[in-house]
Amino acid sequence: MLLRPGTLNFPLSPAEVWGREGELVLEVGHGDGRFTAEIARRNPEWNILGVEISAASVTRALKRLRRENIASVRLYHGQASFALRNFIPPRGLSRVYVNFPDPWPKTKHEDNRLLQRSFFRRLSTRLEHGGTLLLTTDHEEYWKFAQAEARASGLFAVETPPPPEHHLQTKYALKWKEQGRSFYHAVFTKTGEDPEPWPLLERFEMAHALMEGTLPELTSFDKQVIRFDGGTAVLLEAARDLGGGYFFLTHLEEEDLTQDVLLEARPSTHGLYVGISRFGAPLVTKGVQQAVAWLVGWLEGQGLKTIQRSY
Repeated sequence: MLLRPGTLNFPLSPAEVWGREGELVLEVGHGDGRFTAEIARRNPEWNILGVEISAASVTRALKRLRRENIASVRLYHGQASFALRNFIPPRGLSRVYVNFPDPWPKTKHEDNRLLQRSFFRRLSTRLEHGGTLLLTTDHEEYWKFAQAEARASGLFAVETPPPPEHHLQTKYALKWKEQGRSFYHAVFTKTGEDPEPWPLLERFEMAHALMEGTLPELTSFDKQVIRFDGGTAVLLEAARDLGGGYFFLTHLEEEDLTQDVLLEARPSTHGLYVGISRFGAPLVTKGVQQAVAWLVGWLEGQGLKTIQRSY
């Protein structure tokens, strides 16, 4: 089952999402899902959430889980920080698996690494006391970097046992075994909690306006970039729909959330509707509101009048 944020209540309710209560486990970067399936078979009582930024990997993992009839896993296509922040209740997580993360080996790219001090501080608010993060990697420098960052947070104890054998059955581990690479493992155990709260992403019920007037005939549409505090919205292109309105393909980037959504301007029974389309179950955020506000303002510049706003 693939989770779509726009259809969910935050934080997630295990009873609603998994159909049962149970120990909640997160895997960051699940790849093709073979390790995910393995831990699900070993621990059928766990509720497992897998997070992955590669759409192709999510597709492969879903096919594997369906083929192997594994029902205890839910997948999310997106950033781990978004899932951790919004899906997991405070102290609701028992463990996290991070297998072979991108090491970003160049010094100038270290800020892109997942396992930094700020991440460990935020993780501490979602892990139960004594909960763990288990890292397995072939990159010794990143392994040492993660240990130093965890210790610097003051919230985790660190151990470095050999990696469990089943952690070395992932796609890349099997490939690198053949190349004779070494593997490194670390267990980070929560010993304290960051006092700084990590609130859920602000979301909104609606983002639309009702206008009156005649939509302009668009023979072309130039890309528009709207920058706002916390992100960017880009209206990429406009397309005519069969009902006499327009769709506007819009790309949104807000902190740890990226969305491609459709805005629409179309006739309705109450006037000209301008707002977010429900296609794809988008998450209505500040960025969506900013994009809709720009579109309404642009149409006002074309001579239309706003009679009601909800953003």
